[in-house]
Amino acid sequence: GAGGGFLGQTIPNLITSDILPLSHLDLVMSGHSLPFQSASLRAILLVNVFHHLPKPRQLIEQAGRCLKSGGVLAMIEPWVTPWSSWVYSRLHTEPFMPEALEWEFPDSGPLSGANGALPWIIFQRDRALFEAEFPDLHIEKIDPFMPFRYLLSGGVSMRSPMPGWTFSFWRGIEKGLHPWMGRLAMFARIVIRRGPNR
Repeated sequence: GAGGGFLGQTIPNLITSDILPLSHLDLVMSGHSLPFQSASLRAILLVNVFHHLPKPRQLIEQAGRCLKSGGVLAMIEPWVTPWSSWVYSRLHTEPFMPEALEWEFPDSGPLSGANGALPWIIFQRDRALFEAEFPDLHIEKIDPFMPFRYLLSGGVSMRSPMPGWTFSFWRGIEKGLHPWMGRLAMFARIVIRRGPNR
């Protein structure tokens, strides 16, 4: 999900990729089939990608295959809280279905299908099932965060009501609200590490 981002300019040896071709990307590929050798990657980073995968188990299996022992699958994804549920279900265009019984959803083409609640479903609600199906992958950290900056930067409307110079102010406000992120967060940082069976 490198998209129009600039992470490739700041992390050495980063392989940038997305589902659609862009001039600055190293690879065009699907998360359902990673074109890397087994145990060849130190880390895989997804930014707002996982909840768009109609077959998330395939990405999880591929990550488990491609990561070295001790390697990390890290992602920033939408998260389910009372606040995010209200926002995503009323103001956002993508489906947000925490009540979905299945992890999969119909494939409707690149970037068009989604369930914004999918990361929460798999890594929180159905964590025991995830751990049973993928014993080599261990959820190391789930850090809910960012209740307001996404909205204020134009995340829903594509028009930012927040001037750039106020970014530090809003980051400070959100840091002060950390004890209430279980009710307010709109996203989560999720870190999953590949290790030996326990």
